[in-house]
This record gives sequence, structure tokens and C-alpha cells, in this order.
Amino acid sequence: MTHPRFEFTIRATDGKARLGTIAMRRGEIRTPAFMPVGTAATVKAMKPQDVRASGADILLGNTYHLMLRPGAERVDRLGGLHGFMGWDRPILTDSGGYQVMSLADLTKRSEDGIVFKSHLDGSKHLLSPERSMEIQRLLGSDIVMAFDELVPTTATREVQAAAMERSMRWAKRSRAGFDSGGAHADRAALFGIQQGALDEGLRKASAEALKDVGFDGYAVGGLAVGEGQEAMFGVLDYAPGQLDSEKPRYLMGVGKPDDIVGAVERGIDMFDCVLPTRSGRTGQAFTRTGPINIRNARFAEDQGPLDPACACPVCGTWSRAYLHHLVRAGEILGAMLMTEHNLYFYQQLMADLRAAIGESRLSAFARDFRTRYSGE
Repeated sequence: MTHPRFEFTIRATDGKARLGTIAMRRGEIRTPAFMPVGTAATVKAMKPQDVRASGADILLGNTYHLMLRPGAERVDRLGGLHGFMGWDRPILTDSGGYQVMSLADLTKRSEDGIVFKSHLDGSKHLLSPERSMEIQRLLGSDIVMAFDELVPTTATREVQAAAMERSMRWAKRSRAGFDSGGAHADRAALFGIQQGALDEGLRKASAEALKDVGFDGYAVGGLAVGEGQEAMFGVLDYAPGQLDSEKPRYLMGVGKPDDIVGAVERGIDMFDCVLPTRSGRTGQAFTRTGPINIRNARFAEDQGPLDPACACPVCGTWSRAYLHHLVRAGEILGAMLMTEHNLYFYQQLMADLRAAIGESRLSAFARDFRTRYSGE
């Protein structure tokens, strides 16, 4: 059977929420989907087969980090990111714009792109729409993200408008750069990124500009950067509806479990976030009744599982007391087991959301989830 380059099918809807499938040559992605973050060609503390066993259909890789180390050209020489890291399913790569803003101590922005200093050795690099497309092609990405300019939601409307307009010019250049990629362009997909901060008018203008260029999917960018859930949901009440309803909608960098539930209710199909892996390494476990800090003394002799409602291998094998000991002792296994549980938790949440949409009971599911999760 020949798999399509990129095909999004909406199988059911419930309110604004959509149940769907993205078919690509490396496999199907069930939506709503959560993508574990594999920043440096690894989901931290996890083997690829265990990430897959948790229910993940797709991973996220990072253009900025991989271009600096080990280098996109080197990854290409070694056969591409999939073979390099041992993951044979789809990979989405972000364009690098966010890290240039958040990590570099010195950036110089111009219409060409962004010149930045490496956080590793201080060396200078130019990241432009064309170079971002080239890096993602060298990595062998399945879903490529357009290169954009991110500014804080606290910036003035004038600054936001200028950044959004430049991002739209860069979206055109990203499209041209991607399309010139030969065989890679024939098998991969390109997503555009909507910007405009918390401003409905700017978001609308951004969406129209992106639709004029034409992309396989559309991301809502510039959120989850400190504006808070209420403000984020305020934007998500209208932003997904401004985008092409027949294409997937991806909310970048989100988020907490209750953020995801609210965003799915508002029509978002794809998510990524470092939270389940980062939290696992610092001793936080997600459970149906809210997050817990396993370092707390009250778990020192608790023989129950992390989450009694969880069917993951960690909850089926080890106690809170053992995980408390591992994390407090700084044992590597502690980070591994906590991360594994958290990734299972997130993927089970996505499976539950998909089932609820398919059975037209999303409102009831979301209400019950919030009641249990927040303890209200």
C-alpha cells in the first residue's frame, strides 16, 4: 500500500473539537495528538520504542539545537534524523525561531533573518527562512515548520504588528525554500504559523496571509509564553476558526493537561510540550487527580502506584515509595520511570479525548476531567 504524502481526514466532530487522522508515508497520526519533545534527537530519559509504546505517533525535533550539535549536515551524512535516533515514524521539526529568542544572549534581526550567538560556544550563525528550510530538509523532517519571528505578548501592538507582517513575508520565503527541496518536498509537509499575540485583528490578517500562500497545516504560534490560561483561551476562542477548517491546527508549546483539554474543545488538533518529560526529571508526576511532587516526605512509605487509574508499566510495577527514594537519591532510573509514566498519562489523555469526541460526549468528559484534576 502506498501512503500519501500528507492527507488529513476529519472523522467526527463534537462542537468545535475534531477527531481525525493525518496519513503520511511514515505512518498515521491520530488527532488530537500530543507530540513528545525530542529536542536534541532524543526524548530525554526515554528509548524510542518506549515512547512509541506510550501511544505517541509523532515526535518533535528542534532545528536550532540540532543545527548547533551535532549539525544538520552531519545528521544528513549519517542517514537523517529518523535512522540517527532510531525512530521510524513521523517527526515534526520546529523552525528554530523560538529558541533564537529564548536562548541566545545576542540576536540581530533583519529582513534577511536572525543572526545569533550559539549558547554552546558563542559562534555566530544566521538563521533565515531559507536556511531553516535547508536544515529541516537535511534532518529529513516529515512536517516542516515555516520560519517566523516571535515577540512577547507584552510587546506593543506596533511591535506585534511588525513581527507578524515580517513572519508572513518569511512564510512566503519558507514556502519557496521548502518547494525547492526536490525529493524531500515531494514526501514532506509544510505548516505555516499564525502570529498576532492576543490581538484578534492581527491574528485575522495573519491567517489570511497564510491561506494566500497555502500550507498543509497551520499552527497557532506566540501563545503559552506567559500570558496565562485565560488569555490563551480567549485567543483560542477565535483563532482556530480563522484558519483553514480542512487542515490540521497545531498549538505550539502547549501544555498542561487542562490547557490541552480546553484547546481541544476550541478546535486544536496537535500539541507539543516539554512538560511531561521535564516534570518527570524534577520529580513531578501527572495523575488523574492533579500533579504530585514525589519528593514530598508523605510518599516515603506510600506503597500505592503513582496513579491508581493508570495502566502504564511504571504504575503496574513500582510504588510511590520506591520512586520517592529514586528521585531523592538522584538515581537515573527515577527520571526514567517518572518520565515514562508522564508520557503514558499524556497519551492516555489524548486517547480519552479522541474517544469522547467520537462518541459525542466531550463536554461531559472535559467537565469530569477538570473536576477530578483540579479537585474542585
